[in-house]
Amino acid sequence: MNKFLLAVQTLTFILLSSALQAQGNKEISLWPAGASGSEGKTTKEKVRISEGGDHVVSGIHNPSITPYLPAKEINTGAAIIIAPGGGHRELWIDHEGYNPARWFRERGIAAFVVKDRVAKEDSSVYTVADHELADMQRAIRLVKSKAKEWGIDTARIGVMGFSAGGEVAGLAAMHFDNGKPADADVIERQSSHPAFQALIYPGNAARLTVSKNSPPIFIVCGYNDRADISKGMAALYLKYKEEDVPAELHIYSKAGHGFGMRVSNSGAVAGWPLRLAEWLADIGMVKTK
Repeated sequence: MNKFLLAVQTLTFILLSSALQAQGNKEISLWPAGASGSEGKTTKEKVRISEGGDHVVSGIHNPSITPYLPAKEINTGAAIIIAPGGGHRELWIDHEGYNPARWFRERGIAAFVVKDRVAKEDSSVYTVADHELADMQRAIRLVKSKAKEWGIDTARIGVMGFSAGGEVAGLAAMHFDNGKPADADVIERQSSHPAFQALIYPGNAARLTVSKNSPPIFIVCGYNDRADISKGMAALYLKYKEEDVPAELHIYSKAGHGFGMRVSNSGAVAGWPLRLAEWLADIGMVKTK
């Protein structure tokens, strides 16, 4: 009898989990007619489970976003578009995607997890500059095109990225336009300019530059990360300071690379999402009551 009850409880949990996942969290294709550069690629995505239980996605040819929309009564009107990392070879989509998305949704901030194409996977035909960046720019435009429907203020939509995804988010904050007003595609009419950027231990930071019209930046990394990040983030902060663009930097003394947002995080680094939420309020992206 106990085994039977346990089996019923397990099945119920699985069904409830599947139902909850289906409510409001369906992927939306960024390019319904097919992404440029992915023509003829119809193989299915691959998902592996890491030793720690993370879902790791690769083989992406139909990039998408997954929305996490807050309840109307707590909606702040702000939104954050999240790019998971994975060395441009794959996407660690739980602790650098879905977990933070749920966290922001619970605090009234709409979140969107980007599943973009990756440039360094074996036999990949994609590049960071031509495809990964294009997917992030398209994600910004898509969210803006549906802002009214989703209860979002187009002036308060920003980007966040982890590791390789941080590089992509940083590039989106460097390369943006005002959209194409005459385009037949309503999405392409939207600006790709992010209102803010949150870079969490971003890779290849030396390529990130700043100008007077760069969006405000929030930077997080670990003291024990590799030098191009643990030292590079301090250098990146100074670039923004020199251009008088609002910037905030947190370097956690006991952290390394890839901490993301996990239940197992402990110590000061576990509080970085709260610091980000405070910063969003400080710069006026989230209205305090």
